[in-house]
Amino acid sequence: MTGNGERRAGKGGHLSSEVGLRGGGANPFPIPRSPFPREGQTFTGESLLARYANFVKLPHTLFALPFALLGVLEASLEVGVTWRTVALVVVAFSAARWVAMGFNRIADREFDARNPRTRNRELPRGAITLRQAWASVIIAGAIFVAAAGLLNRLCLYLSPVALAWVMLYSLSKRFTWWPHLWLGVSLAIAPVGGYLAVTGRWSEPWWVLAAISVAVATWVAGFDIFYALPDLAFDRSEGLHSAVVRLGEWNSILLAKLLHGVTIPALLVFGWGAGFGAWYVGGVVAAACLLVYEHRLVRPGDLSRLDAAFFTMNGVMSVTVFGFALVDRLVT
Repeated sequence: MTGNGERRAGKGGHLSSEVGLRGGGANPFPIPRSPFPREGQTFTGESLLARYANFVKLPHTLFALPFALLGVLEASLEVGVTWRTVALVVVAFSAARWVAMGFNRIADREFDARNPRTRNRELPRGAITLRQAWASVIIAGAIFVAAAGLLNRLCLYLSPVALAWVMLYSLSKRFTWWPHLWLGVSLAIAPVGGYLAVTGRWSEPWWVLAAISVAVATWVAGFDIFYALPDLAFDRSEGLHSAVVRLGEWNSILLAKLLHGVTIPALLVFGWGAGFGAWYVGGVVAAACLLVYEHRLVRPGDLSRLDAAFFTMNGVMSVTVFGFALVDRLVT
């Protein structure tokens, strides 16, 4: 996997029809070469597996999966948790995320084809056909519903609602200035789903799950604003909506800071209500430091380090919070 969107020709890292054909011979189904670099956090090579993984940005699963497991961990303070349940939660989350990202790529394929930053994605350059994209989304949706049904009846009943919400996010930039919050709520389903998967009911007191939902929603919305910054000019030209288009670069970065200013207190409230102790608080403090560092990487007029801020720091943050919570659970 390579980062920062940089690719060099040769050694399997280039985009050509000869990728993977070391033994010679022509590729009967060549992948079109693109003059534009790949996005960061993508896999090299042009196998079908690599193309599908890049199609849904599989490494980004790391963002919210730890929070889904945090919901499981919270529930374990009340009832026993089996490895079967944990495995089903991971499968359900991964499948739901595949549906959300796959549908996003399908819905935005025409915009992606016109945007220099995204026209090298799998659908615009023909690495994956529209039929293949739809097939993967439908299969992932079926897997999600099946996994939810194997967890409990409540998860089964809520699974279509969850899928509808995460898919509609892909259309939200057509009609609302706040798609970032829509995405935030979409990923906030993760810890709630993890908790419901174990207990089959809402938390008591009710505000415990509400707190972690607010924490995840504001965290995701904040870094999604960062992610939208490079597309400011393009989104304006296409008539797409976002907080960045509405507020401009400087105010959007300020909004991201304010959202992340809500994330940390919400995480602390959740930990207090769920019964976590000092180890968990230490994890939240570490997460706060990571967010501060992230905001130092992205400044108005300088987006050169945005890739590191978006992926590395946010992936590390979610793992950090879950890791400290797990230690707290094991030692107390």
